[in-house]
Amino acid sequence: MNINSSVLPAIRDLKDLDTAIKHDYEYVVLLNTYIGQLKSIVKMLHSNQKKVLIHADLVQGLRNDEYATQFLCKDIRPDGVISTRKNVLLTAKKHKLITIQRFFLLDSIALESSYQTLKSIEPDSVEVLPGVIPHMITEIYEKTKIPVIAGGLIRTKKEVKAALEAGAMAITTSKKELWSYQDDLHLTEFRKNKIV
Repeated sequence: MNINSSVLPAIRDLKDLDTAIKHDYEYVVLLNTYIGQLKSIVKMLHSNQKKVLIHADLVQGLRNDEYATQFLCKDIRPDGVISTRKNVLLTAKKHKLITIQRFFLLDSIALESSYQTLKSIEPDSVEVLPGVIPHMITEIYEKTKIPVIAGGLIRTKKEVKAALEAGAMAITTSKKELWSYQDDLHLTEFRKNKIV
């Protein structure tokens, strides 16, 4: 998965779609969507040259099982799927979609469990929440060699910069004020050397 931006706009409210379309981003993350609206939203974003990553666990009206994921892959046709669930990600992989495993830094047991799941799924990327713990971003990348996306509780440009410096290839955020933030040349070179 090659991302050409430091920030991935995460859309919680459909009113923010127009804002996301105006920005020069290749990828957009859809959060808290409703199954009845999903196909038209994805079609509209694709028509505006955006690649769509759907958080499958947050689609209202959709179960989190293999059949629901097959429906997403065949009927909705996003470019990628984000999920905490192994069966969802494995099904998305079979359909050649980008897979992003989301996991939460709750405690050491949850972290070890997530490492085991990562081994069995081998996703394209891992989204770590909260994304405001730079040393954990570094540790996860160094241990897994899977590109890390930082998400959750990132509220300032300083926190974006800290996550990128720690080795994240990008951050996800629903804070529109951060959508226009671009890393400087130093961080771009850092990411190229660290991740790509």
